[in-house]
Amino acid sequence: MLFNWHLNQRGRLRMIYWLSLLGRMHAVGLALEELLVTAQKQDCLTVGIYESAKHLNTDPDSVVLCVLAADDADDVALQIHFTLLQSFCCESGLTILRVSGLRRLQQLLGSADANRNQEEHRDLHCMLVTNPQADHCRLQEVGTYCQESRRRDQWVPELVLQER
Repeated sequence: MLFNWHLNQRGRLRMIYWLSLLGRMHAVGLALEELLVTAQKQDCLTVGIYESAKHLNTDPDSVVLCVLAADDADDVALQIHFTLLQSFCCESGLTILRVSGLRRLQQLLGSADANRNQEEHRDLHCMLVTNPQADHCRLQEVGTYCQESRRRDQWVPELVLQER
């Protein structure tokens, strides 16, 4: 009987841990959303795989966060690009975060540039946040989440952005 109680207590503790982790991930997801919108308004957001690779090549010291977004893990070409970007970011000591929820990103950041045809969607698979003009508290929250994830042996932290 005592053994069963102990297992139940351990199970409850695990449940509490996972619920708190899910709550933390939701809060960090909201912080990331706010950070990306603010960075876009401040013109501190580089969007697109090609544009991000160019920026990393010319001015890697200005980058404070690399966000890799994909809903389809089966896209081999995209995964190769991600591997190369992750490698460069790790070598340069940049914080990397993988997210799923491209539709939410399109809602937040707009699905088309003003200078482009409205039907042509932006490549939101890679985004770089560069030196925000104001020290944004959300950047610190996202960075702390990434550090904590690495301590739990999740080398490239992941988040799921929820559609609204």
